[in-house]
Amino acid sequence: MLTLTLVVILGALLVIVLMNLFKKDPKPVPAAPVEDLANLTVSDARTGDVLSVAGAGDQMTDLDYTVDRGTRMDAGSRTWVELGGSYQNRRVTVRVGGDEEIEVYLHADPRRITLEDLGLSEDDLAQIDERQNPADSFDFDGATWMYRISREVQAWRDNQPTPTGFYYWEFFTQDGKRLLGIRKAEGEPFTVILSTWVNAGDITVYRKS
Repeated sequence: MLTLTLVVILGALLVIVLMNLFKKDPKPVPAAPVEDLANLTVSDARTGDVLSVAGAGDQMTDLDYTVDRGTRMDAGSRTWVELGGSYQNRRVTVRVGGDEEIEVYLHADPRRITLEDLGLSEDDLAQIDERQNPADSFDFDGATWMYRISREVQAWRDNQPTPTGFYYWEFFTQDGKRLLGIRKAEGEPFTVILSTWVNAGDITVYRKS
C-alpha cells in the first residue's frame, strides 16, 4: 500500500514538473511605436501626405503638394520611391533613394523633353545599353550627362500586387546635382524625366490626419 501511495505521489509530482516545464508564460504584447508627427522625414512620407520643398517652387516660393501616388521602383539591387502629386497644374515628383546615404531628387521641370531634344536616337540608347559603360555621355542643357545604369524596372504603385514594367536609362551630371531618366514601356513613347538634387532637410512632411 505504501509503495502504491509513493508511486501516485511521484506520478503527481512528475505531472506538475512537466506542466511547469512546458507552460508558456504570457508575454505582454509590445505597444506599437508612436510616430513623431512633428519630425517626419521625407523617408517617412507616403500617399496622402503634404510635402513642402523649401524654395523649389515658382518665383523661389516653397513647392507644396499633396502626394496622390506613391511608387516603389525596383531596378535589380537598386530601389527608390517616387512620391508624385500636382503643383500649379503640372505633375511633380520627389524621388527618395540611395544605399548608404539618402538621395533626394525633385522633378518639377515643366518642359516636355524628347529624345530629339537630347540629341539621342533609339539606336543610340540601344548601343549605350549594350555597352553598359559609365564613360558614355552626351551634352544637353549646358551640361554633360554621364551614364549610370540601364535595365528593366518593376514599378509597384501604392503596394499594388502586380507591378508594371519599363526599360530605363539613367544619367547624371558630373556634379551629381541633376538626374535625367529615360523610360520606355512597351507600346508607349519614350519619356524623359529631368530632376534636380534637393537637400532632404529642405523637405517638410505633413501627415494626413
